[in-house]
Parts: sequence; C-alpha cells; structure tokens
Amino acid sequence: MPLQRSLLGRLLAVSALVAACSVAATAWIAVQTTSGAIKQEQGQNLTADARIYDTLLEYAARNPTWDGVDATVRELARESGRRVALTTQSRQPLADSATAAHAPALPPQASAVVDPLSVDTVLAARGADGQGAAADRIDPRAVGPFRLSAADSSALRRKADDKVACLNRAGIASDVVVGASGRPRVQVVGNDPERAQGTRCDLAALDAPTRSERKALDALTGLADACLKRQGREGVRLNNDLSWGDPVPVAVPAEPGPVAPQPVPAPGAPQEAPPSVTGPERTGENDRAIASCVGTARSEQLSSYVASPALLFIGDEGGTTLPGFDLSPANSARIAGAAALVLALTVGASVFAGTRLVRPLHALTGAAQRMRDGEEPASVPVSGDDEVGRLAAAFNDMSAHRARLEAQRKAMVSDVAHELRTPLSNIRGWLEAAQDGLADPDPAFVSSLLEEAVLLQHIIDDLQDLAEADAGALRLHPEPVEVRELLGQVAAAHQARAEGAGVTLVVEAAAPGPELCADPVRLRQAVGNLVSNAVRHTPRGGRVTLRTYAVDAGGGTVLIEVADTGSGIPARDLPHVFDRFWRAEKSRSRRTGGSGLGLAIVRKLVEAHGGTVEAASTEGEGSTFVLRLPATPPDGTI
Repeated sequence: MPLQRSLLGRLLAVSALVAACSVAATAWIAVQTTSGAIKQEQGQNLTADARIYDTLLEYAARNPTWDGVDATVRELARESGRRVALTTQSRQPLADSATAAHAPALPPQASAVVDPLSVDTVLAARGADGQGAAADRIDPRAVGPFRLSAADSSALRRKADDKVACLNRAGIASDVVVGASGRPRVQVVGNDPERAQGTRCDLAALDAPTRSERKALDALTGLADACLKRQGREGVRLNNDLSWGDPVPVAVPAEPGPVAPQPVPAPGAPQEAPPSVTGPERTGENDRAIASCVGTARSEQLSSYVASPALLFIGDEGGTTLPGFDLSPANSARIAGAAALVLALTVGASVFAGTRLVRPLHALTGAAQRMRDGEEPASVPVSGDDEVGRLAAAFNDMSAHRARLEAQRKAMVSDVAHELRTPLSNIRGWLEAAQDGLADPDPAFVSSLLEEAVLLQHIIDDLQDLAEADAGALRLHPEPVEVRELLGQVAAAHQARAEGAGVTLVVEAAAPGPELCADPVRLRQAVGNLVSNAVRHTPRGGRVTLRTYAVDAGGGTVLIEVADTGSGIPARDLPHVFDRFWRAEKSRSRRTGGSGLGLAIVRKLVEAHGGTVEAASTEGEGSTFVLRLPATPPDGTI
C-alpha cells in the first residue's frame, strides 16, 4: 500500500500537522501574552511615573527651592516600589531614594525634566489628580506673588461662606472652592451657574482684588509692556483674567490660567475691573506677540517663586531593566531549531507508535483474508491490554465463534438429515413391504405409518418455528394469562405420559397465581417442551414439579420453574442444552431422546416474549429450568 494511503502515512501526516500547529499556536500565545503583559506593565509604570512627576511638579510650583524634597522622594519610591532620583541640570544630586552605598549609576537619559514653568504635557495629562498644564505650559499651581496671605485668605473665606449660606437660603446649592493661590470662590452646583446672578446674594464682593494681587498684576503688566516695547509695539493693560483689550468683568475669580486673546477666568488674578482703555490694534499678529510677551512675563515673574528645573530619574530599585527580545538572526535560528526539533521528535515518536500500531493490524488483515479464502481460522497474537490488543482478542473470539458456528452448521445438516431419514425410511420400508405383499395393511400397519408421519411433521414444524424465530417473523397474540391455570393445562396434557413412565407430575402454585400478558399457545408450547423433556429424563418413581411466582416489588416479572429429580446434566454439557440438535445421549436413540430442537424452541419463544430462560442442574439429582417473563409484553400492548 502506498505510504500516503496507509494508516502509518496518515498518522505521520496528522502528527506533523498537529506538531506544526502546536508550535505556531504556542508561539502566538506566548507572543500575545508577553506583549499584553509588557503593555500592561508599561501602562502601570507610565501611570506611576506620571504620579511621581505630578507630585514633584507640585512641590516645585509651591516651593522656591528643592530643600526638603528628600522626604517626598522617599515616600514616592516607597509607594511605587521604584527608584526616584532628582538632580540639577548639571546632574548634581538633589534627592535619591536609593542608599548612597548601593546606589547604581543613573542612566544617561532622564525620565523627565521637572520645571513648573515648562510642564511636560504628556506626563501632566496622566497625573494622578487629573491636574493638567495650561496652554502656555506653566503649571497652574505656580501662583507666585498672587498667593494670598493667611489673613486675606481667611477674610475672603468668611465672605465666601456667607455667600454660600445666602445662596442655600435661596434654594441654590453651592460650595466654596479654594484655589492654589488661597483665594476662595463660590461654585454653584449644577449645570446652570447663571442662576446665582438673579439673587440678592452679592457675589461681586468676592471679586475685589487684594492689595498684593493688584501689585502683582501691575508688575506683570509692566514686564509684558517692556517686552512689547523691545519689539516696537504698543503696551497693553492686562485685565483681571490676564486678557487684554476691553476688560470683561469676571464674577468668580479663578486661578491664573493660559494667556489667550479671549476672556478666560484665571485663578489668583485681581478681580477689580480697571477702567476701559484703548489698546493696540486687534490683529492676529499683535495678539500672538502679546500672548508671547505675557507668557514670558509670567515666567520671569514666577522664576523666583518656584524651584529651579531638575532632572527626574525613575527606574527599578536595583537599577536594572527588563531584558528585551528581538528577532535577530540568532534568535530566529533558535526558534527555527526548536521548531525543527519538536517536529523531528514528533515524527520519530509517530513512526515508533505507528509501527507498533500497524503490525497487529497487518496480522488481523492476514487472518481475515485467510478466513475469507476458506482456510482454517487462526488466532492472532494479543500484544497487550490496549485498544489494539482488545481488537485482536475480539477477533480471536469471533474466529473461535465462527468455527463453532461452522461446526454446528455441519452438525445441524447431518442431524436434520438423520432426523428426517429415520421416519422416511420407516414409511418407505413399510410401504414397499405392503407393495410386495409382505405386510398386510391392517389398522396396526396404518397406525404405525401415521405415527412415523406425525413424527416427521413434528420435526418439520419445529424447524419452521426456529426459522420464523430467527427471521423475526414469529407471530404472537398476547392476552392476559393466569399462569397457575396455564400450568394446570400443561400438566393435564402430559399427565397420561407421566403416569405411563411412573413419574409424578404436580403443580405448586398459590391461588390466585400471578398473571402476565403473553401468547397462551406459544407459552404452553414452551412449558410443554420443558415438561416433556423432564418426564423423558426422570426415572420411574421420580417427580416433576411446576411452580410459578412473581418477583420484584411491583410484580413486574413472573418466574415459571420446571424442576425434576432425574439424572441431571453434566456441568460440561450445561452450556449447550439450548443448542439446536444437542442431546445428552449422543446415540440419538428414540428411546432416550427426541429431535434435539425442543429446548432451542423454548429459548426462542421466551425471547420473543421479552424474557430469558436459565438452566441449573446437579448430575444425579435433577435439573431445574426457569422461565423469567415480564408481566407486560415488550411493546406494552395486549
């Protein structure tokens, strides 16, 4: 057989395909899992880095120097489990969470630059508290000279609390929000803050700038004007919200915000609206120049109030990084080698296993072909207790069973010929004798011929019953049957023969006996065969007993027993008592046995009723045949 069509070839192909798919699937799962883990770890690290950066940025915005930041750095390192270090721009150490004795060298590239006047927008956007940078990249927490004193902040807070109480009495929910500069403002809860304008609660009292705020705004305006004059441009007057042009009153002061040509609330800016002045011509070019100068002025004004820029280093505690993996030629070669090794091992194992699997199959094929060619059945060796071994054992059982069936078939042909030959020979002999005038056809002569004809008819009827049972064409007509009454009818039918043989035939069954649904004619035939067989093999003075009783809790099964005190059946012959044409007396004498079909017919009739028949015997003491029948027919009909 070609390799591609053989079982071994297909096993090799499937094994190689499974191995290739396994390698590919394992590699894909490993890559996806590793990539996901790396992305997740990177996301977690980026979030932690952003939190560290935001915390240090807040410290720099609120303090003019980095003195005292060491405690904050160590706390951040403890929370994140990472090393945090700060240095000046010339890499002079400011603070480091690692101990000096075991601190590894800092990497050449800093993680970020902490400068409240030039915020890293990417890290600031991922800050832990959601605080983002302004459009001009100045941290909104850097308020510098706009920070209120404790006395001014407390005074404004009392006013704000009064305004909130007033709004609450008016049915408007509001809260006091304190900005980075320490200035409180009233924030209306809800999406309609304009509701507060229609009340008698005068919120404008909170808008008046303090002396320190007015002074800081004047200084900022002067710095911006100086920048514009250096460019040959006209100076501007900054409003409370750091806009320019016509002032726009702002009801609720906000923190200093991004510089923009349109009114935008800015926290910490003075809230007193100056007189309207005429500024430079409003063009796009002038607005860009003013915005640039205002931003430069804010940086210059805040430079002395915030800490100087510092380099931030964030890494692992041991200073190590996770090793990377790239598909270099060496790594690609290792992957290919590993895949080839897996394939080679898979193919080798498949060849070994396939050879062991195919060898007994070849033996089974050869034995089956020899059986087909008519040779004597031969058993195949059983290699083990696996599936193939069990298949070989089942084949050997089938071969032995086939040999037995073939022997039974040959014996059955011989037995049928013998059983038919004897009555036919007798009939022919008597008829020839009458034809030759050697026998007188008197009533005794006719009676003898009739007896042989009846015997021949009985054998033919038995064969017909077996043929119908084998073909599943045995017709039953079930109806309710009182078993005790049926046994009495069978006993009455065989009473004369039993008395002639000197055998006592009795029925032992309580009245009323059990009932079942069965074909009474076929059931009497089965029980009658057992009784006839028992009377034949019971010596004079013996006893044949018929019993019946119901078993199971609900009486769903009825047992019929036919027991005798005859010669019994040897243990070696007991498994064959229901075989066709089997008789304990091998001489096949008419005096000692019948045709050998009675018990075979009993088994077929009982099986047609959905029951079973069993035989138990002790040699020299007697035999017992038990019919186990369901009270209801198999199809549940009557």
